[in-house]
Amino acid sequence: MEPEPLTEPDAAAVAEVLQGLASPARIRILARLLRAPCSVGELAEALDLGQPTVSNHLRLLRHLDLVTGRRDGRSVIYELHDEHVVALLRQILAHVHHGGRP
Repeated sequence: MEPEPLTEPDAAAVAEVLQGLASPARIRILARLLRAPCSVGELAEALDLGQPTVSNHLRLLRHLDLVTGRRDGRSVIYELHDEHVVALLRQILAHVHHGGRP
């Protein structure tokens, strides 16, 4: 079965998501969230990034529907949006590791 042709709006949406992934910091945030949900402070500490930097990246990742946040008291706990994002990240990581890249 042939895949349907990709519409211009769908192609633009895919390009926007891929542009959002074109940042090592955002990839590291997503990879950390692949392990378990966590707060901005936990992400900042785990990745050795400033909290404002992590917050800015999370804002974009939320806009792209790659992560979601839920309030837990005074904190917001971030996690990957759904199993599609989990599968996408796992495939990208498997591809990179399969190709012998560091």
